[in-house]
Amino acid sequence: MLITGTKGDYYHKLVLNKILKEGTLDINPRPHYSDGLPAHTYSINHIMQQYDLSKGECPVETLRPIAWKSAVKEILWIYQMQSNKINDLHEMGIKYWDDWDIGDGTIGCRYGATVKRHNLMNKLLNGLKQDPFGRRHIMNMWQEDDFSDETGGTTKGLNPCCYETIWNVRWGEDGLYLDMLMNQRSSDYEISCAINELQYIALQLMVAKVCGFKPGMFTHVIENVQIYDRHVNNVKTLLTRESVRCCPQLILNTDKTDFYKFTIDDFVLTDYPVDKIKEKNPQMKFDLGI
Repeated sequence: MLITGTKGDYYHKLVLNKILKEGTLDINPRPHYSDGLPAHTYSINHIMQQYDLSKGECPVETLRPIAWKSAVKEILWIYQMQSNKINDLHEMGIKYWDDWDIGDGTIGCRYGATVKRHNLMNKLLNGLKQDPFGRRHIMNMWQEDDFSDETGGTTKGLNPCCYETIWNVRWGEDGLYLDMLMNQRSSDYEISCAINELQYIALQLMVAKVCGFKPGMFTHVIENVQIYDRHVNNVKTLLTRESVRCCPQLILNTDKTDFYKFTIDDFVLTDYPVDKIKEKNPQMKFDLGI
């Protein structure tokens, strides 16, 4: 596999080209644009992307700037703070969840609220420490009882896109490695794929640190990959861009071993020349489907 930019750039161009060539248009979509019109998508099914963290591989792309710190803060909000409160995000400087406020200042019983309600994070950490080679280390946020009210109706909130992680420990040449597979039911690919991958790698780094393992393989499986109909021209422009040569790596740079003590300042993204990327491949504006 010849990669002229980052591995994230390679996957990005590969998948976006495939969507443009083979993607099918949906019917009666749930999301709508801010002007009220339906947000149609072109999509393909079933892709897999993989990064070997032990070799320094990283999903961050250079075809446009990626706000990696916001990505990591969001994963802390979900799994460490275990919150569904919009204000908690505002305090971290993140406002892109505002459109999913169900009217009470939260995103409903989703994401962090599900992690807390089912004690998912603590069960994972305890399970990995007690039985590292077990094959039942799974965190699943697709909890039907969180989505349904007592009358059988559906509670408000965006059902989780990145909904499941599966964790396995193996022996390597210099110790025990922690591999993680993340399942995602739906990905607005050019908007959030690199962000989702970075934040779940951050989660993998934290869990590995707490349990005394080395970060291993990160595998990302996406069931449905899409671009919105209003994003086609942006995607075509993005595919003409040349990568910025660099070798970024997300590092958890701390001696802490308490999962609930990690902060954004403990993370470093090395060799990611943001100013050069902004100059060569400036940020794009995308209309969101809400």
